[in-house]
Amino acid sequence: MSQLLQQLVLGLLLGGVYVSVALGFSLVWGILNIVNLAHGAFVIIGAYITWVLFSRLGVDPFLSLPVDALVLFALGYGLQRGLINRVIRAPLLFTFLLTFGINLVIVSLLLLIFSPDFRSVTPRYSGSGLSLGSVTIPYIGLARLGIAMLLALVLWFVLNRTRIGAGIQAVGADRDAAQLVGIDLRHVYALTFAIGAAFAGVAGGLIGLQQSITPTAGDPFTLQSFAVVILGGLGRVSATIAGGLLFGLIQVLGLNAPGLGAGYSNAIAFAVLVVVLAFRPQGLLGRLA
Repeated sequence: MSQLLQQLVLGLLLGGVYVSVALGFSLVWGILNIVNLAHGAFVIIGAYITWVLFSRLGVDPFLSLPVDALVLFALGYGLQRGLINRVIRAPLLFTFLLTFGINLVIVSLLLLIFSPDFRSVTPRYSGSGLSLGSVTIPYIGLARLGIAMLLALVLWFVLNRTRIGAGIQAVGADRDAAQLVGIDLRHVYALTFAIGAAFAGVAGGLIGLQQSITPTAGDPFTLQSFAVVILGGLGRVSATIAGGLLFGLIQVLGLNAPGLGAGYSNAIAFAVLVVVLAFRPQGLLGRLA
């Protein structure tokens, strides 16, 4: 029983990472109808910013998260306004290929700047945890989960309690009607993409505390974000939270399934994804129309 409780705790903590990664992906997909294949590259940029600030300037990784968000916000706004916006009304395949190209360019630049070497962020409190009986809760994992929930709360507040959020949701519901009432579509598009990139940057900073990073490490996060959104349902912050936590639990429990190991955790998680697509394609919590 204690081993099961430990696995559940670790699964929820890992799920917090997936929530932080998928929030921006879900926002861009739900509002702009763009499956952003450069999302994982944005995550890795955030991880490298945290690594540079930590290794060169001694900045605590958690204090670097606002910097990650600001840099990625500016990058996302510029990319969308200057490049992606030119094909925003084109068929999905066009934006699909464009974001794939952006991903390749970013990875190539990171390889040029940082080389393929593995980098890691290891503050002095790495490995420390809170012991509750036979269950140990890593401090870093707990902090990551808390920050993921804070990001989700911030996104919900922006979308539901601010004028900017009302404009974003109006564009997502009917872009032509939104334009008729005076909403600047180009600005809202760029702002939405920038917010998604900023969330990816924060997620990257958190991931840098979890694993070693390389310029090519971003693609799995794009795929995992896709899986989380499909599991929970597109268009709701609560659905992304549910999908991320469930995905984390499935992966950790898969690691300890009889006869299986680490090599099968992703396979098990995506097998569950296939089942969800087959029997409930709208996601566990449904999707907003």
